[in-house]
Amino acid sequence: MKATRAKKIRWQFIAVVYTCSLFYLLFQGGKTALMLFIIINLLLIYLGLGRWSGIAGVSGMRNYSSQGSAAHGSITAGSSVDVQLNVRIPGFYPLPYVIVRDGMLRHNGQELSFETSFIPNWKRSGSVMYRTPPLQRGEYRFQNTECLSYDVFGLFEHSGNFRSESVFSVLPQTVPLRQWSGFQRGIRGPYSHATASRAAKETTQINGVREYLYGDRLSRVHWNATAKTGQWKSKAFERESLPRTLLILDRHLPALDKSMKDRFELAVSVAASFIEHGSRDDTAMGLLSIGEKMTMLPPKSGIDQRNLVMKHLTFVDADAPHPIYTSLQRADSVVEGGSFAIIISADTGSQIIQSMEWLSRKGVTPCLLHIGSEASKISGDVAWRQIIQSRGWVVYNIRQLQELPAVMEGSGIA
Repeated sequence: MKATRAKKIRWQFIAVVYTCSLFYLLFQGGKTALMLFIIINLLLIYLGLGRWSGIAGVSGMRNYSSQGSAAHGSITAGSSVDVQLNVRIPGFYPLPYVIVRDGMLRHNGQELSFETSFIPNWKRSGSVMYRTPPLQRGEYRFQNTECLSYDVFGLFEHSGNFRSESVFSVLPQTVPLRQWSGFQRGIRGPYSHATASRAAKETTQINGVREYLYGDRLSRVHWNATAKTGQWKSKAFERESLPRTLLILDRHLPALDKSMKDRFELAVSVAASFIEHGSRDDTAMGLLSIGEKMTMLPPKSGIDQRNLVMKHLTFVDADAPHPIYTSLQRADSVVEGGSFAIIISADTGSQIIQSMEWLSRKGVTPCLLHIGSEASKISGDVAWRQIIQSRGWVVYNIRQLQELPAVMEGSGIA
């Protein structure tokens, strides 16, 4: 509406100027009036030809890259994307500059808009680059790219757009986990004296090559592969039968706690880190995620399982209508005994205690990975943790994603 009104006012202004120039020529006459009238007519011809400037038929191509790419060529949360647009405008009409407006749409409807400009070269083409802010996890789809051009007086706008379909996913942030000293103890229970460990143990049989992880012994380095690739490689050994591990993601988000949104993102990143660790070590891992809809991925090993879980974690939202204990009761038919369950939750108190008791009655060995905050650290509310630990269950406390390797590889008891 505003654009139409502004355009109407411009045409009225031009009509007034033209009428004044014509009357000046008719009633005053002379060379000055004639030259002024001729110049105004030439300018009107220039303005009229702007409709055929060629920008309506603009075409282009988009390329994008990220410095924060993950191991599988994906983009991780918190990374910025560098986008380059190559634009070409047909025709011969002179364009002083071109404004480029580009945007992307997140899967939840959030829009990101970007605007930049360039001066076309003699081939009526040019390129622009822009960098997005750090992106949250999710799927992003580029929208139509709009190109705008104005005449030298800035009176009239001419536009065109082109579509360069591009879709990419931003995966949750992860941190590498080398080993977890509490895993074997968590499987048996900290006070168990079972003689046969059900935890995964490596054999002496070599089963390929893997990426070198900081802290690997020199005896594990695969020197031939390292020399051929120019990158550090380590030997991968076959493992004995591995335990089944089930990750339980708490998707309940109290409406009154503003910090819970960040803590939920941390919980998703923690779950993704465990899945990456399980995929690398060929551990059977599954995911139980209960929100408005329940998602149960039974424990399996392999890259297909990793892709399924990571896809779910990319889109998951904190939309559980009930706390974790009530949500777990909905999953009574899908939780099987004999596995090891890691509850990833920011909840505290009776809900967590009841959840772990419920899992224990199902024949599942529970472990809690609590997503804490600095406020909870200061308050010193540890009574519910002491109750859990007194019953022989392990509790870990994570406040930042970077803490996860140290907590998991150390004692980790909160």
